[in-house]
Amino acid sequence: MTHDHEACETHPAPELPASAEGVNVLNFGCRLNIYEGEVIRQKATEAGLQNALIFNSCAVTSEAERQVRQAIRKARKADPDVKIIVTGCSAQTHPEMYTGMAEVDKVIGNQEKLEASGYEFIQTGTEKALVNDIMSVKETASHMVTSFEGRARAFVQVQNGCDHRCTFCIIPFGRGNSRSVPMGEIVAQVRNLVASGFQEVVLTGVDVSDYGKDLPGSPTLGQMMRRLLAAVPGLSRLRLSSIDAVEVDDDIYQLLATEPRLMPHIHISLQAGDDMILKRMKRRHNRSDALAFVQKVRSLRPDVVFGADIIAGFPTETDEMFENTLNLVREAKLTYLHVFPYSSRTGTPAAKMPQIPKDIRKDRARQLREEGEKQLATTLASHIGKTVTLVMEKDNIGRSEHFAVTKLDKPLEPGTIARARITHADANFLYGTAT
Repeated sequence: MTHDHEACETHPAPELPASAEGVNVLNFGCRLNIYEGEVIRQKATEAGLQNALIFNSCAVTSEAERQVRQAIRKARKADPDVKIIVTGCSAQTHPEMYTGMAEVDKVIGNQEKLEASGYEFIQTGTEKALVNDIMSVKETASHMVTSFEGRARAFVQVQNGCDHRCTFCIIPFGRGNSRSVPMGEIVAQVRNLVASGFQEVVLTGVDVSDYGKDLPGSPTLGQMMRRLLAAVPGLSRLRLSSIDAVEVDDDIYQLLATEPRLMPHIHISLQAGDDMILKRMKRRHNRSDALAFVQKVRSLRPDVVFGADIIAGFPTETDEMFENTLNLVREAKLTYLHVFPYSSRTGTPAAKMPQIPKDIRKDRARQLREEGEKQLATTLASHIGKTVTLVMEKDNIGRSEHFAVTKLDKPLEPGTIARARITHADANFLYGTAT
């Protein structure tokens, strides 16, 4: 599964709000949660919730769950009267973890958080939790989200759930089976966002590579993207979140070769660079598939940059197997790495395999991150003297087509598109002059 592990960009744990008037949503984990956080905010506000703090949780690692519990305790200490509600993947897979916390008022599941019935339950339900069987959900509704507070780019959910069962992953049990949003609804939503002033849209989901298999005519992800770009000429920039290298269809390759509005930044759901580990993970690709994909895309779009999700210290991983992964980062020149030390999830097959000591997992994760930082510094340095196009985020900071954080010599309005000549770079940023 490609789980939009930008998920696992695992955005740092969000800050608690200064005031709890109205509805505040704290999103943990993935881009899909950020998108759904806006839906939650809309639904909760429509339902008239007041003085409520909603924790939209993540279950991808035990560390992610620990952060949620810690934030809940902190919030309760800061405001004894605020209504604390927990939802998201961790609430779906481990509701008892939160019903057992005295600080929590209500727990609702991943489907209920998107429906009016969930908010009726919060206000009138006598039980502490409402979490239904996510596997019974057959459709993914397209929720029209027209504002992303303070964000320069908008996320559009095109798919939810996952039909694959990677041995390390609990996410399908939090999200259910794969289901896609019909093309017409995606087009309507992107039109709406463009009309609201958004210049850049990111297509997101749990396993976006599986898009369309459950829809009439089985459209592919690439066909949907091609139609979307044709139908919304006003969209300046389209980004794809995490994809599986072996699932990329010809339409995506063609778009990469011919469509400048599709950004040259691809995040691969890689997980490892050793064939035996990939097999034990039950992934769909091997090492040579990943290298072939990177080479093919570079032949079509030479300036492309790649990010990747990698798990360090998967059960049974030897030093030699780890070196294969580290070498793949170098060979494929992977830059934006999301590295996780392997985290055992109860109920998954990998939890029963021989485990690697935690200190070794941590050390391998450190080595991978350091290699990724080296690759990123080299990539950033290659932009010196070139002109890039930015979507401004705040003050003088924007992101280039290649997802590089760029600091300008002067502040510009968030959400605007700016051109900049890059004068220098360091390990993390590009620096430029607005042109």
